[in-house]
Amino acid sequence: MEDVQERLALAIRLAREAGAIQRERYESELVVETKRTDVDLVTDVDRACEEAVVRGIRAARPGDGILAEEGGGDDAAGTGWRWVIDPLDGTTNYAHGYPCFCVSIGVERDGRPELGVIYNPILDELYHALRGGGAFRNARPIRVSQQRDLTRCLFATGFAYDRHANPGANLRHFEGFLRRGRGVRRDGSAALDLAAIACGRFDGYWELDLKPWDVTAGTLLVEEAGGRVTDLSGTPGRTDGAAVVASNGLIHDDMLAVLRGE
Repeated sequence: MEDVQERLALAIRLAREAGAIQRERYESELVVETKRTDVDLVTDVDRACEEAVVRGIRAARPGDGILAEEGGGDDAAGTGWRWVIDPLDGTTNYAHGYPCFCVSIGVERDGRPELGVIYNPILDELYHALRGGGAFRNARPIRVSQQRDLTRCLFATGFAYDRHANPGANLRHFEGFLRRGRGVRRDGSAALDLAAIACGRFDGYWELDLKPWDVTAGTLLVEEAGGRVTDLSGTPGRTDGAAVVASNGLIHDDMLAVLRGE
């Protein structure tokens, strides 16, 4: 437990340091490049945040593996501990000056998430979760919503970077929830969407074609806040992000039915 607590303290410190970089550079002149597609952006702030986080981990925990979105870490397959980092989740928002972005840091032990930290520097909201230890926002416990009726639920989703070439599936899902629920939001940060599920702002969330750094911290946050996270078939425990359905648990089966087109 001491190892977990020490890593949690480190993750919180590094998330705040990266968040400070984001705040300082927000709405300034950025170097913006593209990666896999024209809508998959990376900025010099992404890289600066990742460098700061990776440098801090290597100094304090040199034996731990690091999986970081921009490739600055060393995955170190076979190590017991692995850090899974999105240094700036919501890069497109950041590049356009839209204030919805965060730092996401998850830590796995033997492939299972043990702790997660998500920091929104604009609202100064720091979320953290420990396996078996609960979920918190700014050190106060949080819980998922208690809504059972889809017609009263607020949902969130996102769209994959290949959406111009492969637009079909999630547009159908979007329409399904738009017809069944109170509303659907698309804010452009998977980590913050999961944090919003954990604290009851959203009731349900789904997204396709994510990556581990998008979901590792947020998945644990939702589960520790009393929610449920699965893939489209209802199977829990996946952290690769290929397909994520998260909810307060009470509406989860109904969400899966909507995703099946029922």
